[in-house]
Amino acid sequence: MSSDPKIVIVGCGISGIAAAHRLVKAGFHHVRILEATARSGGRIKTGRLGNNTTEIGASYIHGPSEGNPVFCLARDYGLLDPEALTPENQAMDVDERPPWEPNWFSSSGERLSAEHVNPALELFYELVDDTSQFKNQEETQWASVGHFLRSEARQRAAERWRDKEEATRELLLCAISTMLKVECCSSATHSMDEIDLGGFCMYKSLSGLDCTFPSGYEGLIKNLMSELPGGLVTYNRPVRFVHWNNTEKRENPVMVECDDGEKFAADHVIVTVPLGYLKKHHSTLFHPPLPLHKLHSVQRLGFGTNNKIYVEFDSPWWDQDCEVIYFVWEDEDAMVDQVPDVQGSWIKKLFGFTVLKPTERYGHALCGWIAGHESEYMETLSEQEVTHAITQLIRRFTGNPIITPRRVLRSQWFHDPWTCGSYSYPGKGCSVQDLENMMEPLPVKESQSQPLQVLFAGEATHPYYYSTVHGAFLSGCREADRLISHYSSISPSQPAKSKL
Repeated sequence: MSSDPKIVIVGCGISGIAAAHRLVKAGFHHVRILEATARSGGRIKTGRLGNNTTEIGASYIHGPSEGNPVFCLARDYGLLDPEALTPENQAMDVDERPPWEPNWFSSSGERLSAEHVNPALELFYELVDDTSQFKNQEETQWASVGHFLRSEARQRAAERWRDKEEATRELLLCAISTMLKVECCSSATHSMDEIDLGGFCMYKSLSGLDCTFPSGYEGLIKNLMSELPGGLVTYNRPVRFVHWNNTEKRENPVMVECDDGEKFAADHVIVTVPLGYLKKHHSTLFHPPLPLHKLHSVQRLGFGTNNKIYVEFDSPWWDQDCEVIYFVWEDEDAMVDQVPDVQGSWIKKLFGFTVLKPTERYGHALCGWIAGHESEYMETLSEQEVTHAITQLIRRFTGNPIITPRRVLRSQWFHDPWTCGSYSYPGKGCSVQDLENMMEPLPVKESQSQPLQVLFAGEATHPYYYSTVHGAFLSGCREADRLISHYSSISPSQPAKSKL
């Protein structure tokens, strides 16, 4: 193996950029990123809603504290508001459940008091917390997270709310449906019935109250890219094949072939494509194919869609201190998180909106959240159809027939051919072993004369920060470190690990 190896990174999202950064700083000279699109950042993508900065992709730094490398970089680059940097903000342990001030509305056009709905919220959060008892349990009596939440909610609600009027009990169960939809967005899943109960507990949250980038998440990408050598990234270059374990008598064991026929010989390739793309294209992408155990893990891990619909208004119809708006459909006391008729009632999957703050920066703008097949169907509609559906929804729930949005902007991650969805979740039957399989390099046997030919990074390969930007970033660093360590062990003169 050459002493200054050729390393190709497939994908210029945050994990690919992190890997390149680490390798370049460690002294590797032949590092190249091949990016299918015309831009860097992958699922970090900043857009505009009129004069406002909006996030088409990742919105938050989840757990902005010292243990989060994305927070530390954003702080060092000067990209965050002062309040996000305070020790108090970093110390808050909210478990990604921000203490937002809510406004609640019902489908009959009534405003509901938060105090009235609180029993549903408390019960729901209690049940989500109770899932932790199933950590690392491969077999439980519950088929999924959704099965556990619904079954236990029915039982506990019957005990605790027996003194309440029947109409109140039904409304509270409908509010639990709303919270199930919220959870679907958090997990980018069609239904909580698709998430493994033991796997659900593998995720770890960091302390800190989630924060955003005032000038857009892409500012982080621009800063990181500015520190890489010019020409390191080749854009508009989709990869068609990764030929590995080459037995021919040539110097490099890996050959990366692009759609246009151009080939890149390499000693190592770091594949950072989204799991959604991997699920769809693994059979044609890798030659030879992925080993069976790795393929099964790709199939067991879930990858779903969570889209946003930004809506701007001339004036607010929500309270000044409101941070989140919840919609309660009064026919959903069966605690549902999916609609029976996707085309006819997809809009029911949208649980409500988060309020873009501060108003001085964003004006009167909201971000609606919708996950699953309903979200995928929404992508196929025209902007005019989406605007009409949103307008009718808000008029119905507020009881105000003249509310009209100024403009609407939505994301469409499912139909993006390079992502095929938003982010990963632990599907039914998924375990810690699957995430270990995801990050396992090829060839599997260390006895091979040329190890670490194909390495894997991206949020879906992190064992407990999957679905996050910091998980994606750390996975890129991990694979770079794997190579740095390898060359340090076979050649002590190689530079040591970078501090990034």
